[in-house]
Amino acid sequence: MFKKQFVNMKVRVVTIILLFLCWFNVGTPALAQELTPYRTLKYAQKDTSALYMDIYRPADGSVTEIDGRRKSTILYVFGGGFMEGNRRDGTAMEWFRDLTDAGYGVVAIDYRLGLKGVCGVTASDFTVLLDKAIHLAVEDLFSATSYLIEHKDELDIDPSNIVVAGSSAGAITSLQAEYEICNRTTYASILPEDFNYAGVMSFAGAVLVKKSSNEYANEYANEYARRPCPMMLLHGTDDELVPYSEIDYAGYSFRGVDALVKVFAKNGFDYRAYRYLGNNHTVAGFMHFTLDLQKSFLERNVMSGQKLNVDALIEDPSLPFYPSGNSDLYGIKAD
Repeated sequence: MFKKQFVNMKVRVVTIILLFLCWFNVGTPALAQELTPYRTLKYAQKDTSALYMDIYRPADGSVTEIDGRRKSTILYVFGGGFMEGNRRDGTAMEWFRDLTDAGYGVVAIDYRLGLKGVCGVTASDFTVLLDKAIHLAVEDLFSATSYLIEHKDELDIDPSNIVVAGSSAGAITSLQAEYEICNRTTYASILPEDFNYAGVMSFAGAVLVKKSSNEYANEYANEYARRPCPMMLLHGTDDELVPYSEIDYAGYSFRGVDALVKVFAKNGFDYRAYRYLGNNHTVAGFMHFTLDLQKSFLERNVMSGQKLNVDALIEDPSLPFYPSGNSDLYGIKAD
């Protein structure tokens, strides 16, 4: 199943990316052109890659506080299968406008694309490359976070109120980052010991866990050593690109919202899960369409500290749905 999931990625990713780009860029070119960052800064140099972030301030006249506390800064990680995409992709620009109009600051970052150029590898080798690509992105997300912490006064950002959000590959990166922080892995060592994000918003994401030879360890491999921040998870039940439930293959377990919620519910964690019945990876582009859900999560779970857990199965034919295709993005071969 895991092998089939990756072998059939190509047209799913390409079709969805192209449709999203057409859908957002054709429909809202003026918005994309009008919304310009307040500042663009280089936050890291990784090998030959110069990594930048765009900072967007809340819109003039917007309400920027709730009960005397400033609204969160949204740290956005773009999607694109870890092989393409950029911090100003058309799928997110309208959403950035929504957020800044609602009084939220936005930081959109670059990260290294670990699967760029990958083609013709076996399914087993691909899982290893995927693991490396995810953690490459996590490293860069942590570097960007560290930069924001170090320059908090200059940038007027509260490090205790950063919410990381991502779409598709960016959602995987966001969820994986929280997993690394809560288990205090070496990847998280760049961050202060007591740091955590104020929240996570995942649009079609999952967590990749390398399984242990110890069966007891495998049973608890998806546990969190310390309590995670509040999480908002959106996923299509028929997502054919990023697993909705769980896939085990080649020593790895790839765990989507259905698997994660079981862990969260068992441990009493703070989460909201929105499962879109019959929808697929199109949910990765639902940022603009779910703004009210996001604002409720940010204002109540994150800002006010309410433990308001939600697990909703949603069937809404008015929401976008784009069929998946059949070709192979990475040219993966059978083992």
